[in-house]
Amino acid sequence: MEQVELSKVIEAILFVSGEPVEQAELEKALEVTSMELTAALDELENDFEREKRGIRLLRFGDHVQLGTRPDYAPYVERLLQPIQKQTLSQAVMETLAVIAYKQPVTRGEIEAIRGVKCDYSVQSLVNKRLICEVGRKETLGRPILYGTTDEFLRHFCISSLDELPRVDFSAVEAAVNAGAAEE
Repeated sequence: MEQVELSKVIEAILFVSGEPVEQAELEKALEVTSMELTAALDELENDFEREKRGIRLLRFGDHVQLGTRPDYAPYVERLLQPIQKQTLSQAVMETLAVIAYKQPVTRGEIEAIRGVKCDYSVQSLVNKRLICEVGRKETLGRPILYGTTDEFLRHFCISSLDELPRVDFSAVEAAVNAGAAEE
């Protein structure tokens, strides 16, 4: 493969990927040496710079990625900003909290803790991809078990569930059970 063609193939791969790509993976997929890949990446980077294109080649560690040229960022931001996260109602947030802390959990278990129906809240959270079905409980009726998703972690800017604040659900469950006993 010619050098000019190689840099264009790399551009196409990086564009479609959208994510950082390891140089070793490119070498293997394109069947080129490290030296050939470096030369093609240099050519691609120089083309972007020389033409003042809207994208540029980003290199970090052994990864490469396409990114926006900083000069044009204000224009991109005008179109895409403000990026607003969808707000969640109080009922949906309560349902999500129960799922996050008690997962995997069934709809019935959520309703027992919250003391109210949660069909709408669960469906809303599934539609927003903050929770998903993670299995079925081995009990009568085999109800669906729900858990949080990676989108949940991204939405709340945390890297793992370990970063959630500690909560004692036994007090909440006791209060709900006491209220149900009075009725």
